[in-house]
Amino acid sequence: MRIIFSRKGFDSSSGRKPSPILPDGRMLSFPIPDSQSSIRYEDIHWQEYNLGSLVSDLTNGRKPASHFAHLDPDINRYSLPRHSEWKPIFGQTGAAQGHLQKNGVQADDIFLFFGLFRNTLTRNGKFLWDKGSPLRHILWGWLQIGHVLKIDSCKPSDYKWAEYHPHFHRSSDKNNTLYVASKYLSLLGLSLPKQDGAGVFQRYSKSLVLTAQDAKTPSQWELPEWFYPRNGKCPLTYHSNLTRWQQTKRGTKLNTVGRGQEFILDTNYFPEAVKWLKGILECI
Repeated sequence: MRIIFSRKGFDSSSGRKPSPILPDGRMLSFPIPDSQSSIRYEDIHWQEYNLGSLVSDLTNGRKPASHFAHLDPDINRYSLPRHSEWKPIFGQTGAAQGHLQKNGVQADDIFLFFGLFRNTLTRNGKFLWDKGSPLRHILWGWLQIGHVLKIDSCKPSDYKWAEYHPHFHRSSDKNNTLYVASKYLSLLGLSLPKQDGAGVFQRYSKSLVLTAQDAKTPSQWELPEWFYPRNGKCPLTYHSNLTRWQQTKRGTKLNTVGRGQEFILDTNYFPEAVKWLKGILECI
């Protein structure tokens, strides 16, 4: 089984802001802007909030509620009105999809989505950034792959429930791929029928934070001790340079690369990852 750390949501280049942790501890990932999408921020709902008003507040109106959004991964059932056959999905293409394919990502592998987050405050009914709080990379969702769909080779009529998705509206592209979630989570044969195959972590938890406590930038991560490279194997793709890794009293520190959307861990070489992942999923 592979665990794919997948960077998604607002950041300094896409959206130019982090995603918010609300004052009550709930958090949500803002989908990146996409002028070619048919979905507007104001179309998307998150619990009692309309995403359009939150995005407008926290970008000071630079991304108005009417701006179009790239809702991908789409893993929250209640974000939009849904077709009766809807399933959580995630699309990928280009070099990022080539990397997933080269590393054999397939059914039963699990995406862990992470992004850039910061705390927020409210004032006069509007949300503001708490500029005294740090920027952090935090895990915000998951998707276990049920099956892999190559869009150019499928029959669109078989996937009416997904036709809204932005990857169905791209020009011909042999790399254009959708990852459709499994119905329930299953970890190396252990079925977890009460836990959905995809979803979001709705509340902040320390166990979801990747950035080190004393980090100067969000890309400085603190991970469990077993993450340190061993036996000639590096746990995460794109991170084979050993100078990026440091063993500490608290675990393993990693200076993550500035580019790259997916970092892949193979549990065949780092089996401790399965137990760690179970602990992460307890935050559901």
